[in-house]
Amino acid sequence: MAAHSSKSVTRLLKAWSQGDEGVLEELMPRVYSELRRLARRYMMRERPDHTLQVTALVNEAYLRLIDAQRVQWQDRAHFFAISAQMMRRILVDWARSREYLKRGGGLLSVSLEECPEIVARKGQDLVAIDDALRSLAAFDSRKSQIVELRFFGGLSVEEISQVLSVSPRTVLREWGLAKAWLYNAVTGSK
Repeated sequence: MAAHSSKSVTRLLKAWSQGDEGVLEELMPRVYSELRRLARRYMMRERPDHTLQVTALVNEAYLRLIDAQRVQWQDRAHFFAISAQMMRRILVDWARSREYLKRGGGLLSVSLEECPEIVARKGQDLVAIDDALRSLAAFDSRKSQIVELRFFGGLSVEEISQVLSVSPRTVLREWGLAKAWLYNAVTGSK
């Protein structure tokens, strides 16, 4: 996105933050392709037979963004960071609900001893990563935010440093530490 266009997106976001609902008609066409890029990036990590499509993910995120009450948008990078976070939550909620339904959705539970086979569950990786990311956030929220912005949001190191008001060097250092921590948390390594 060009610098001029980025500034106009920031201007529109700030107007929206101040309650001007009319700017959404001008804002959404400017950010839609980037939202689709984010959604495609998420969906590439999902299994091939996933029932949620890119367009549905974008639309759900859009609806949640519109419902967000009085977010004080800082700039374009902040908007896409929040959008990426919403998309991740949508996919995690979807994966958790699918697991719930696969386990009977509230029906009578059966112990593993009574079950002749154990079927590998799809969506487990996303849920495991989300759980690990929540654990990381509990003791180091900035590292968690960096992972979310970089891995899920696709933001550059420079954009993350702007959103978090830290140096790019700090972002790179904490990105490396967070990746190692998450790897250990997800794989059970020490």
